[in-house]
Amino acid sequence: MIYTDDQFEISSVELERLKAALSEARVRNTDQTWLKAIEVDALESQISEIESDISEYQQLRCRQIPLPESSTIDELPKVLAKARIRSGSSQDALATRINTTTEQIQRFEETSYMGVSVDTLLRIARILKINIDSLVRTSGDHLASTYVWGDVDEIVWGRFPYREMIKRKWFEIHPHENPLKKIREYFFSVNNRQFQTVYNRRTVRRNSVVNDYSLLAWQIRVLELAQAHHAQNRVPEFELNETWLPELVSLTQSRSGPLDACNFLAQKGIVCVIEKHLPESHLDGATMLYDTNRPVIGLTLRYDRLDNFWFVLFHEIGHIFLHLFDGGVCDFFDADSESYPSQDSDHSSIEDEADQFALNTLIPSERWKKCMSRFSPSDASVQIDADSLGISPSIIAGRIRHERRDYRILTKSVGQGQVRSQLKGVSHGFD
Repeated sequence: MIYTDDQFEISSVELERLKAALSEARVRNTDQTWLKAIEVDALESQISEIESDISEYQQLRCRQIPLPESSTIDELPKVLAKARIRSGSSQDALATRINTTTEQIQRFEETSYMGVSVDTLLRIARILKINIDSLVRTSGDHLASTYVWGDVDEIVWGRFPYREMIKRKWFEIHPHENPLKKIREYFFSVNNRQFQTVYNRRTVRRNSVVNDYSLLAWQIRVLELAQAHHAQNRVPEFELNETWLPELVSLTQSRSGPLDACNFLAQKGIVCVIEKHLPESHLDGATMLYDTNRPVIGLTLRYDRLDNFWFVLFHEIGHIFLHLFDGGVCDFFDADSESYPSQDSDHSSIEDEADQFALNTLIPSERWKKCMSRFSPSDASVQIDADSLGISPSIIAGRIRHERRDYRILTKSVGQGQVRSQLKGVSHGFD
């Protein structure tokens, strides 16, 4: 791709040189016709590539190429570069507007913005007037979506599920009060740290269409409850130290395992918030940061089963250890995932990594291969393997059901109806 007028001039000169070399190669007499053919093909390929780059640059400068309304996150750097060229802005001018050097903008564009913070990407996008609503579209039925708002003024308050928010008493509203005004006030009362919730990228693993405003509303509520927890309790600083994970796994055996796990995680600096999903969100869980460096896990308990609870919880913990602090300033939402990872569709490597973290932390792969209940599934064999591994039988039963794609078996072992009742005191939005 050509990024500047200087590169355009250099490419134009190079194009003429290659065309002259191609003309010479075509008329050259030689006994080695195969070598001549290779040379001609190589020159033609180079010429075609440069002509394409020159044409694209000329069309961008003349605003003849429209920018896409949405793109994959991998394409976003190219979209930013094209938007700058199309706007007539030079690298010098853009560097001045974001208070950096021209050389830095050159590096941004030529390395596809590798390692650039989300804040910087958003600043450049706003300057170039790019609407970056839904940025990620993947093949198949699964969408790995990133949804961000460049500015709080871009939020359409009427798209929030305000009737449900009022029904759940997230905020008080008096007769004749404007609900949209109350939603805005509620948003600012919770999300007052430089609009962190708005600016953060959201990656959403999902099988069906999700209402992004339902996700945002739910996230605001989770952060509000996390904020209240921090205000009422002394939550220690979180450390990226995996040594306590086996102790957490052992809690799956407890009759009050879900509640014990939430209390245990709070002692390690991770606040768990239980909030019922909102309509059109199909949400199972999410991982995010409160106050820039405090991890929060939000769970919806859509499926009131132990096997689902444990897998979703450890999947979110996987995001914390693997992704949340990698500098990308990204929140992770897992929607419509039911339980164990899909065997049919491709997911992002981030989700695959969180899946494998959950699977291998709950049951190390080598030990899973030796579980006899995999080959002869029964409630009794599942219990024997669970006792041997020191985990809840629901974890084994859920994994067997998933791998066999048979959800009629082991129904007594998956812990149906044993989660919400335990977490009733910390759950919100459940009847």
